[in-house]
Amino acid sequence: RTYIMAVGKNKRLSKGKKGSKKKAVDPFSKKDWYDIKAPSMFTVRNVGKTPQTRTQGTKIASDGLKGRIFECSLADLNQDEDQAFRKMFLKCEDVQGKNVLTNFYGMDFTTDKIRSLVRKWFSLIECFVDVKTTDGYTMRVFCIGFTKRRVDQTKRTCYAQSAQIRKIRAKMVEIIKRECESCDLKELVLKFIPEVIGKEIEKSCSGIYPLQNVYLRKVKMLKTPKFDVTKLMEVHGDYSGEEVGQQIPRAEEAKPEAAAAEE
Repeated sequence: RTYIMAVGKNKRLSKGKKGSKKKAVDPFSKKDWYDIKAPSMFTVRNVGKTPQTRTQGTKIASDGLKGRIFECSLADLNQDEDQAFRKMFLKCEDVQGKNVLTNFYGMDFTTDKIRSLVRKWFSLIECFVDVKTTDGYTMRVFCIGFTKRRVDQTKRTCYAQSAQIRKIRAKMVEIIKRECESCDLKELVLKFIPEVIGKEIEKSCSGIYPLQNVYLRKVKMLKTPKFDVTKLMEVHGDYSGEEVGQQIPRAEEAKPEAAAAEE
């Protein structure tokens, strides 16, 4: 049996798919670029740029930027290639004009650096401790260290006994707490950069078992105090008087000057 479709009932076939394709718009045409500013603990203050969609309706641009975390190499921040194995995390706290003001949010080691430290025939000693700075930041600090061969040693291995490891770990915790809880965040970051705490641990543990390559390998931010713009500005300084660029005279203004010079 054959069925003949009624004429005019099959209108959609001629029109193509419903909701024809929208014209593809480049998403970056709706975005602005913002400058990332590092706090004053670092030598280089301009870290880079970050894109953000412009304010549209109730979606405010600055809200999308706040809370972003940027990962930077300490070699770039301090213009020192010897510190390339250190990664710094900077969190966006506030937006002023086209400037994104960041603050220290944590620290880490590159994987290849940790891999290069771990070796056979040595004991690896690790510990972590939660500390609170004087200005209310709570952080978890991870420490790593290795036993060291004595100068006149003939034995192939350098293994510390478990009792010695426990003593060293207790000493690590004690020094980290003492150093971190006696200063604010800004001073603490200035201690992290030259590895002051690691050297201190190395020195004080030499009586238990000589150590080498003692580092604070990671710092994790657990709790931050309520956001205070004045404290952030203390760390950043003022960007309002920053020179954006040099003024160049227009072509019309330049022509009479050139003519006068020729005469």
